[in-house]
Order: sequence, then structure tokens, then C-alpha cells
Amino acid sequence: MAKNYWLFKAEPHIYGIDHLAAAPQKIGRWDGIRNYQARNFLRDQVALNDEVFIYHSSCKNVGIVGTAKVVKTAYPDPTQFNPESDYYDPKSTPENPRWVSVDIQLTKVFHRIIPLAEIKAQESLQDMVLIKQSRLSTQPVTKEEWKIINNLL
Repeated sequence: MAKNYWLFKAEPHIYGIDHLAAAPQKIGRWDGIRNYQARNFLRDQVALNDEVFIYHSSCKNVGIVGTAKVVKTAYPDPTQFNPESDYYDPKSTPENPRWVSVDIQLTKVFHRIIPLAEIKAQESLQDMVLIKQSRLSTQPVTKEEWKIINNLL
């Protein structure tokens, strides 16, 4: 099976690359996704050992900050069942969960942020989902886009 590549967006003050780096074995649960298209990617396409760009959004310095790999595929997101959670969904039940999580393991913290402006300036990245559908929190990245972005370091 071919490896897939992804970009996962995070708000660094909630759960960013520093949180992932501080987690035991640098493994963290990617949860709180409440967009159906992003959920469908996590549930149906994200696979074991897929590679992931970690992208910081909703902050002063938006951009790609590092990479991770998928170490556990989709399972019910526990935050959907917790009334104390910002991600609680009263319509979701353990028998019929609506939302999923995956676990990722940090593989690299970049020595610099690759800012969105720099990504947009690359002619070869103009078809990237990040540029065309920027608000999607879980999005596919082509193998060629993966290589181009890594070469920006």
C-alpha cells in the first residue's frame, strides 16, 4: 500500500508541536476535528505510517513547523463524549460515534517555520489544498508537494 501524506492544522496554544514533543514517546492523540470532510479523511484514508506536516494556525506565525507519522489509525474521539470538553457532541454516542481521532508521533521539529506566504509564493504549490481550501484542518498533500516543502528547509 502506498504511503499517503497529510497536513494537520493545529492551534499551538491548544495543541501544537511543543505539546507533541513533550508527550511520552512524542506520541499524541489528534482529536477535536469537527469538520465532516476532515473527519472522513481521518476515518477513511489516513493510514498507519502516513507522514504528516504539522501546521500552526490561528497564531502570529502561521506555517509548517515539523513532521509526524501516524502510529494509530482512526478510533472514536473520546472528547465527543465528555460534556466538559470544548469538543463535546451531544448527538454522538459510544454506539454511534460521529468523530474520530488518530495518534501521531513527532518525527521532526523544523529549525524554522515555513510560513504560508512562502508556500503561496512557490509556483509548484499553487494546486495545494492548503492554498485552495485553506480552512480544512486535515488535508491531503501529494508526494511531490511533500518533497518541495521539505526542500524549502
